[in-house]
Amino acid sequence: MGDAISRDQFKQLVSDHWRKLFNFAFRMTLDRERARELVEESYLRAYVGQEKLPAEPAEIEPWLLRIAYHAMEQNLPRSPEVSFDVLDETLRSEATRTDVVRSLTDPERDFLLWELKQGCMTAVIGCLSPGERAAFIVANILRMSDDDAAACLDVSKSAYKVRLSRARKKVSDYLAPRCEHVDPMNPCRCPARVGTAMKKGFISPRREVNLRKPMEPFGRYGSGPDSGDAPLREISAIYGNLPDPDPPEDLPEELCRRIDSGEWDRVRAQKQAEGA
Repeated sequence: MGDAISRDQFKQLVSDHWRKLFNFAFRMTLDRERARELVEESYLRAYVGQEKLPAEPAEIEPWLLRIAYHAMEQNLPRSPEVSFDVLDETLRSEATRTDVVRSLTDPERDFLLWELKQGCMTAVIGCLSPGERAAFIVANILRMSDDDAAACLDVSKSAYKVRLSRARKKVSDYLAPRCEHVDPMNPCRCPARVGTAMKKGFISPRREVNLRKPMEPFGRYGSGPDSGDAPLREISAIYGNLPDPDPPEDLPEELCRRIDSGEWDRVRAQKQAEGA
């Protein structure tokens, strides 16, 4: 674009894209507070470098996600912070407990089952290197085109596809012999793991149950209207149908407050002075 934009125009960018950036950041970190901090850092960087804002509206979101990805590259370790072995130790080292699910009310049950599936699936991709993890997320969760995904990761399309292929193989190799959502004959079933997951602090109930989207009962979402609780056997379908994480609803207001306060203008002026 080349020219600076008004505060109101930038606040519109916040309104239009902050949820997508939070989803990306949360999947990369599996930590809501870190995800929030990364979204704030990403928008600050975008504000400072707003002269590079694409002129085409369709290019704005990949541009913002690319900024977010570069912020994550500088804040996340190069190696995964968890491993497949650690995940097995957390969720599968103890005997299953179906009594916990039976003792819950329907809203609590559905909420905790979604929490477990959401957390487990996100933890699985957390076992990937950051580059492979990002490729998997933009393809299977954010459902971006190959061109936009490569632009988001700031790599060539061929390099992006290599990362994605490696990521999919690792995720598939891990889930294929374990997860009921890949194969109904597999031993790991969410209802039997809720008790262990709660004991280990992997998931926790809330005082007021607030089901995430989708609002369908756990197990039937994305499987078709006549399929009952049939599992989703395709890895891309499993991840593509996960509900979005609950975002911090005060985040856009906080970002807009910082813009209106002039705080980011001062940072931008300082960066411009340093580059002069």
